[in-house]
Amino acid sequence: MIQKILVNAGLEETRMAVLEDGILSELVVERVDTGHIVGNIYKGRIKNVLPGMQAAFIDIGKEKNAFLYVGDIFPHIPTRTGPLDDVLTIGQDIMIQIVKDSLGVKGPRATTHLTLPGRYVVLMPTVDYIGISRRIESGAERERLRELAEKVRPPGMGVIVRTVAEGRSEEDLAKDLHYLHTLWSSIIARSKRTKAPAALYRDVDLVIRVVRDYLSSDLEELVIDNRDAYQRVVELLTHHSPELVSRVSYYEGNDLFSHHQLEEQYSQLQKRQVWLECGGYLIFDRTEALTVIDVNTGKFVGRTNLEDTVFRTNLEAAGEIARQLRLRDIGGIIIIDFIDMNTEEHKQAVLAALEEGLKKDRTKSNVVGITGLGLVEMTRKKSRQNLDAMLYAPCPCCEGRGRVLSPPTVSINIRRQLRRLSLSASSVRSYIVQAHPQVAEVLAAPAELKRLQQELAITLKVEALPALHPETYSILANQE
Repeated sequence: MIQKILVNAGLEETRMAVLEDGILSELVVERVDTGHIVGNIYKGRIKNVLPGMQAAFIDIGKEKNAFLYVGDIFPHIPTRTGPLDDVLTIGQDIMIQIVKDSLGVKGPRATTHLTLPGRYVVLMPTVDYIGISRRIESGAERERLRELAEKVRPPGMGVIVRTVAEGRSEEDLAKDLHYLHTLWSSIIARSKRTKAPAALYRDVDLVIRVVRDYLSSDLEELVIDNRDAYQRVVELLTHHSPELVSRVSYYEGNDLFSHHQLEEQYSQLQKRQVWLECGGYLIFDRTEALTVIDVNTGKFVGRTNLEDTVFRTNLEAAGEIARQLRLRDIGGIIIIDFIDMNTEEHKQAVLAALEEGLKKDRTKSNVVGITGLGLVEMTRKKSRQNLDAMLYAPCPCCEGRGRVLSPPTVSINIRRQLRRLSLSASSVRSYIVQAHPQVAEVLAAPAELKRLQQELAITLKVEALPALHPETYSILANQE
C-alpha cells in the first residue's frame, strides 16, 4: 500500500489528506481559531461533583467544563462502591488530560490516566504496564520490543510501543523515552507553581502530528505547501528519522489540493449519497445516538442472478463503508443495513471484507456482528469533532431537521388563521397574506382563492415574498 500525504497549511486552517494507491482515504482539518485540545493536559478545578452520575465537571479555563467519569478517575480500581464525593470535592485541584473533543452541547471528556506520545513510544506515567501496537503482527518482533521497553522504561511507569518502532533499536526507544520522561518532569514542576485552571501541556499542531503519527517506512511522499511548515518537518525528521527526509517535498504551486484533484472529493464528503463503482449506492444518515448506513443496488442489475447481484453490491459496499468512515471520521455506534443475503457464506464474506477494510483505519473500531434483523452493528472510537461538525452548522431554515413544512401544510395553517380572524369581533373584511412563493402559489390558485373568499366573506390578496422563510407568513389588514 503506497501512501502519499498532502499538507495544505493556510492562515486559517491546516488540512491533511492521506492517499492510498492514489485514492483519498483520510482527511484531517484543524483550524487556527479553535485549535486541537485532545491530548492537552490541564490543571483543573472541580466545579461540581455528581454522585448520581458517578462523574465530576472540571473547570479547565475553557467555555465548557470537562466531564470526568469515575471510570476515568480510577482505571486501576476494579470496584468503585465508595461515594464519589468522598474522593473528589468541589474546589479541589486535579490534573487531567482531554481524550474527547466537545461534541454538540457536551463538553470535552477527560481522564486522569495521562499519556505522552512520542515518535516510537507512548509514555504512561500513571500506570505500570507495557503494551505493543496490535499492528505489529510478528510474534518474535513483539517479544523483542517488549524486552527493549522493559529495559529502557522509567521505573514504575508504563509504555506503549508504537507501530513505527518495528525494527528500531534500543537506542531509538531510549532516546524517545528520555525526551518524554523529561517532558513529564517539566509538567509536574509546572503544575506545582501554576494556579488552576491552566494548561500544563498542549499537544503539537497538525503538521507535527503528521510526522509523529503518520510517517512510516511505506510512505512514498509527504508534500507540504507552506515553507515554514516544510522546514519544521525537515528539522524534526533530521533528528528522529533522517532516512525519511528525502521523502518530504515542498510544493510551490498555488493550490495543492486542486493540483491533486482533491477539492471535488473534499466537497463530496458531506453528501448523503455515495455511489459505488458497480452502480449501487450508500446512504448515510446521522442522529444524536448513532449513524445509519443503508446499502442499495441502485443501477446495478448484475449478470447472473439476484443473489449474486446482492452479494457483489454488498462486497463492494463493505470496502467503501470502511473508507468513508475514515474520511468522514464517523464515530460512536454505527448500524449498517446491507441488502438481505440468503446464505451464511455470503454474510460472513461481507463481514470479513468490512473488517479487512477497517484494518487500514488508525482509529479503533469493533464489528459486533449481525443482529436478528440482519443489521450489522459496529462501533468506532470518537475523540475529536468530525468534519460534519466542523464544516457545517444547523440549517437556519429547518433548524437541523433536514426538512421544512410543505407548502400545502403552511397554506392550511394560513387558512386556519384566517378562519379564526373572520370569527373575531374585528370589522376587518379584507386581508393581505405575505408568504414564500411556493406557499403563495398554493394559496393563490384561482379556484381555491375564490372558494376561501366566499367561505369567509372576505377579500384576500396574496403576495409572494422570496426573502421569507418557507414556514413563515404574515396576515395583514388591507387598508385600501
